[in-house]
Amino acid sequence: MSLFFISNLLNAQDLEPRAYANMPKDGNVIVASYGYMKGDVVSEATLPIDDFIITSNNFGVGYLHTFGLANKLARVQVALPFVLMDGHATVNGDKITGNRNGFGDMRIRLGINLLGSPALGRKEFSQYQQKTIFGVSLVTSVPIGLYYPDKRINIGTNRWGFKPEAGVSKRFEHIYTEFYSGVWFYTQNKEYLGDNVLKQDPVLNFQGHVCYYFKNQMWLGVNGTWFSGGKTAVDELPAGSVINSSRIGATWSMPLSRSQSIKLQFNTGVFKDLGLNYDSVTFSYQYVFF
Repeated sequence: MSLFFISNLLNAQDLEPRAYANMPKDGNVIVASYGYMKGDVVSEATLPIDDFIITSNNFGVGYLHTFGLANKLARVQVALPFVLMDGHATVNGDKITGNRNGFGDMRIRLGINLLGSPALGRKEFSQYQQKTIFGVSLVTSVPIGLYYPDKRINIGTNRWGFKPEAGVSKRFEHIYTEFYSGVWFYTQNKEYLGDNVLKQDPVLNFQGHVCYYFKNQMWLGVNGTWFSGGKTAVDELPAGSVINSSRIGATWSMPLSRSQSIKLQFNTGVFKDLGLNYDSVTFSYQYVFF
C-alpha cells in the first residue's frame, strides 16, 4: 500500500448525513469546522513499516448554494481543508518522525434531486412535507493540496478524483433515513517518488444514515460507511492491496437560531482489513442565509 494515499483514503470515508435532504432554493450555507484525528492510519504487511501513527488537526471552510434546475432542487458545495499533521513510524526497525502542514485537496459536489424534491422558495417550503427523494451527484477532488514528489506521505494527492453517486432519502415524522452509493475514479499521479507513474483502481463506497429530529429541530444521527477496491500499481507493477474497510459514527446537531447551528461528529473504524484504524472528532459551525 503506497502511503501517498493517506489523504485520499481519509476523504473517501466522509460520513456526512443529509446529502440528499430537501432544502429551499436560493439558500446559502457557510460552514467552518475543526477536526481531530489520531490513529494507525495505514498498516500494510508487505511494507517494512510498523506503528504508523498520525495525529492530525484539520481546519475547514465550506460553502453550499441551492438553486432550481428544471424545477428540481439542485445544489453546489465547495470545501477546502487546511491540515496540521504529525506522525511517527518504525521503518526497518528505526523510529522516524515527521510533519506536514498545508492545504488539502479541494472538494466540489454538484447534485440534483430528481424525484420528490421540487425547487421551492422558503414560503412554499415551510408547507412541504418530504417523503421519498431520489438524487444524483458528482463529487470532484481538485488536486491543489500540498504535495512533495519525493515523499511517501502527503496531504494532497497530486491527481484528480471523480465520484458519480446516487442516493435515496425518506422523511418520516421524526425520523430521517438516507442511503447513497458511488464509485471514486482517479487519474494518474505522474510524479510519485520522482517521475514514477502511480495508478489506483476505482473505490466503491456505500453510506447509510438514520437521524432523529426533536421538536426544536435538534437532531441525532447514526452513520455508517463501507468501501472496497483501490488496488494500486507503480509503473504497471502491483504496489498495494485491495481496500476493504468500514466505519461507524454519530452526529449531533443543535440549532442556535433560525440561521445558525453547531454540529459535533465522531466516527471510528469497525472492520479494517487494511489499516485505517483511527478515531475522528469534528466540530462545525453553520450559518444559513438567503
